[in-house]
Amino acid sequence: MTTRPTLLGYVRADALSCAEELAEATNSLAAFASTEGFTLGTVYTERDAAESAAFHALLDEVKRTDVRAVVVPTLQHLGAAGVPVGMQQHLEFHQAHVWAVDTR
Repeated sequence: MTTRPTLLGYVRADALSCAEELAEATNSLAAFASTEGFTLGTVYTERDAAESAAFHALLDEVKRTDVRAVVVPTLQHLGAAGVPVGMQQHLEFHQAHVWAVDTR
């Protein structure tokens, strides 16, 4: 039996309008992981985008483990005002490939 690689998730709660959307976003990450041949590990949920505590915890896990894949509902979850460049570059600098469930 082969072990599936782990995929970490990241969701910004402020990019969603309600708890149901947060649950749907998390479920979409799990479905993506399964379809793409990964096991979904920790899903980091950012409650306060100004502090970025969940993102920093995600980045720390990428740095200290061999997990090299991160999935987000959309790339907008990686940045304010729809500009994900900085956060995505941080992850990619540490050799983490970033996927978006919805590429719109």
